[in-house]
Amino acid sequence: MKEMLKEKLWAYIIINNPDLMISLEEDHSVRQYLDTKVNEVMPLAEQLLNEGEPHYIIAELCINAMTEDLRPSRYQYIRTLLEEEFPQDYERLKENGTLTYEVVNLIAVCEQVFSDFDFNKENKNNRFLKYAIIGQVHDYLA
Repeated sequence: MKEMLKEKLWAYIIINNPDLMISLEEDHSVRQYLDTKVNEVMPLAEQLLNEGEPHYIIAELCINAMTEDLRPSRYQYIRTLLEEEFPQDYERLKENGTLTYEVVNLIAVCEQVFSDFDFNKENKNNRFLKYAIIGQVHDYLA
């Protein structure tokens, strides 16, 4: 169960939080991070297992618990915004293979805006946040 949860968590991070993936790899702390997250959720997994829940339900609930602090994804937010608001730049970056790299850079560029707006699930659709991020992206791409 632990190894399966680690694999699913890592897959989630690769897709939704490549900035975290890069940071963990640079620090050589991938294993430590995954072990910590999985160990934190094991009491929930064991409880659900004892209650007779199917493994796929247990895995889904555990992944949701482990990724709670990773949502909403700043990476997916900026990537989607780039695709919708800057489609030519998005396609150019995608075609030359630098999309992920540039979106990770944009997360750092937009860090202050995300902090100022306290980016979270409740305000991820705030239009002023969106406008502020669009401005940062525009300046970055110029």
